[in-house]
Order: sequence, then structure tokens, then C-alpha cells
Amino acid sequence: MVVCRYNGRMTETTTMVAAAGSIDAEKIYGEGDSEVRALDGVTVHFERGKFTAIMGPSGSGKSTLMHCLAGLDSLTTGAVYIGETYLASLNDKQLTELRRTNVGFIFQAYNLVPTLTALENITLPLLLGGTKGDQAWIDRVIDTVGLRSRLKHRPSELSGGQQQRVAVARAMASQPTIIFADEPTGNLDSRTGAEILAFMRLAVRELGQTIVMVTHDPNAASYADRVIFLADGKVVDEMFEPTAERVLDRMKHFGE
Repeated sequence: MVVCRYNGRMTETTTMVAAAGSIDAEKIYGEGDSEVRALDGVTVHFERGKFTAIMGPSGSGKSTLMHCLAGLDSLTTGAVYIGETYLASLNDKQLTELRRTNVGFIFQAYNLVPTLTALENITLPLLLGGTKGDQAWIDRVIDTVGLRSRLKHRPSELSGGQQQRVAVARAMASQPTIIFADEPTGNLDSRTGAEILAFMRLAVRELGQTIVMVTHDPNAASYADRVIFLADGKVVDEMFEPTAERVLDRMKHFGE
């Protein structure tokens, strides 16, 4: 795959094999004395079929990086790609289509449609795109997250954990290239949160999904294959096969 660096125009190319990533990504707000570099030269790549957590203190650039990677915000300079697509090469319509077909989202607030059943919420992105999707895949996703007996229930009839399972299934239904999860267990108790994280890890290991999760919780990060640490808009460290204890110990050293 060819990815181009971007500074107002395409220049050189770099070959990548990853689900998504950024090259020399910069996001700058304001000018002069009020300038804020939310991202400051971030180059990071997310391997297909892996679960990656992004961590860092408040204001480190975690959410900004995820929003730019997902095509929800644009960079000031640098490159972002999803699959084999360089996002800066797309117009608004193409970018919307890419997000619908190649990107899944899991939010802290679930974002389910209250008047629809669990099944209708799961398949809604597909229906909006005019397709029924791969029924065998959808069935496999539903069984993986344990929702078979709750498909006819509306969100108000489901627990918080069940609603988040619906959100996880919805994100996976279209077989996206990558799923972005923003504090997906933030509204859940620890036991239910652990169940959701286990489902997400299972989706990676058994279904081959690629998940990138922003979190502040070392326990949540321990479910990932890899943790990327940000500080002041820069990648400052990474950790493979993390444990909650190792992540917490690393987090204690921010600001030193």
C-alpha cells in the first residue's frame, strides 16, 4: 500500500501494511502566543487484527488523534490513512462513505436509537447504506457478543452492558477495516466493563477485527495487545502485552 506525506500537497510515498495510521501528523489550534499543538509530529501505525489502546494524561492528544484517524477531523499537516486510502485525497462525500463502510465506532454513551430494537440498531448502518450486509457474519457477531436472546428488545429494555454490546455489534456488523472505541466502558460498572472488554478482545482474536481504543483506565488497557502512550501531542512510549500494573506504573511517570 502506498501512503503519501501531505503538507498542502502529496510529496513522497511510504509503503505500509496496516489497518490505519498517521505519518508526521500535526494538529494545531490558534496562532502565535495562543497556538496549541494538539498533535506534534505523530507517526503511528495500527496492525490489522490487533487491539491497541491509546493512553496519556488529559490534554495529551488522545481524542484528537482518534478523531483525525477516523476522519472526523482533519490534520494541519501530515498524513492519515485507513486501509489503502489516504484520507486527504477524499472529498466530503467520499470521506462520509469511507467512514460508513470502513470504520466502526463505539462510544461511551452507546448512541443507540431508542425506538429501534437491538437487531435494528445493529444493522442500521448497513440499511442506511442500502445493503443487508453479510448475514452469516452478522449472526456470528451477534453470537460472539451474546445478544441472540435480546434482539427484539429496545434499548430501554436492556441493561447498560447489554446496550454497549449492541453498540459493539453495530460497529462490527459491516466488517469495517478498523473500529475506534472512545472510553467504551466509561459508563459501566467494573464487572460489566470487563465483560465488554472481553467481547472486544474476542472480536479481535476470533473474528479478526482491528480495534483502537482511547482510555484512561489501566485495567481497560490491559485487554489490548499494545498500548501507545501520548504526552504533549507526541508518542512517548509503547508497550506490548500490557498488564494493568505495568501500565499504571508507566502512567505514574508522566510529567517527570
